[in-house]
Amino acid sequence: MAVIAVSSAGIVLQEMSNVKPLLRASWRMQGTALVLLPGFLYQFKGLGSSSLTMNEWLLIMASSGFLAIHFGSWVWSLDNTSLVHSLLFVNTHPLIVVALMPIMGEVVRRGHLEGVIIGFAGALIALIDLGDGGEVTLMGDLAAFLGALTIVGYILVGRELRSNREMPIFVYAFPVTLGAGIWLSLGTVLFEGSAVTSLHPESSILGWTDPFWIVWVGYLSLGPGLCGHTGFNTVLRWMPPIIVSIAMLLEPVIGAIIGYVWTGDTLIGLPTVIGGLMMMTGAMHVTLQGKSKSEGESVS
Repeated sequence: MAVIAVSSAGIVLQEMSNVKPLLRASWRMQGTALVLLPGFLYQFKGLGSSSLTMNEWLLIMASSGFLAIHFGSWVWSLDNTSLVHSLLFVNTHPLIVVALMPIMGEVVRRGHLEGVIIGFAGALIALIDLGDGGEVTLMGDLAAFLGALTIVGYILVGRELRSNREMPIFVYAFPVTLGAGIWLSLGTVLFEGSAVTSLHPESSILGWTDPFWIVWVGYLSLGPGLCGHTGFNTVLRWMPPIIVSIAMLLEPVIGAIIGYVWTGDTLIGLPTVIGGLMMMTGAMHVTLQGKSKSEGESVS
């Protein structure tokens, strides 16, 4: 259920394309923060005298920045490349983690390098579809890849906070999500000309409260937000992280199927099929080399 919920976010956000991308992303974060608020209040109260330190609040702020750039760039990519390419490139984060492993003092195994080579070779093959009917663009693919880069930052900060302090999930997720919503709201005002209030909800930071849009944002918050991402964190209590991690990598395939069922006109070129399968194979190969529980717990 969590995989299906997360995989449906791409087509829903793409169908909301008459709302500017950063504004759309801020709506998603605002709605999800509201859904997470009750859990945060309950768990934060349970901390008692063990309140958060200034350093932890700074890390939470950094994590919210990474999350904001991740969602902003990914939603922008949905408007500027195909749904399948966007989902493929935003899910290359296991390959990026390998490049950072030496910096983190972790050993890079032969299997890691094999996975990276397969994955990025697949990305090059998928790029052959650039300009095919105007649907796939290099800038759109790069924006999705930026989303993958920044989610790695979010994962690493989350691992630092949740493993060292064993911070409860809602105590971490709510302020990070709310912070991302604030960053994105500032971004849409500065770069897209959105307003705090407007007669047109499609131009307002709080426009998602309009009766029409609240249904869309409500689904994104309860479906991909709560059932999806929080669902992944929840099942880690009973399932090995490696299973959850590989299940998450199925998002491009399931997302493409949902997109086809929704629109009936999802086009996938042969280079994207071959390259996409190689990208997923490479990411899974890297994941199978070993993934710590703490990494698996930080789900975007």
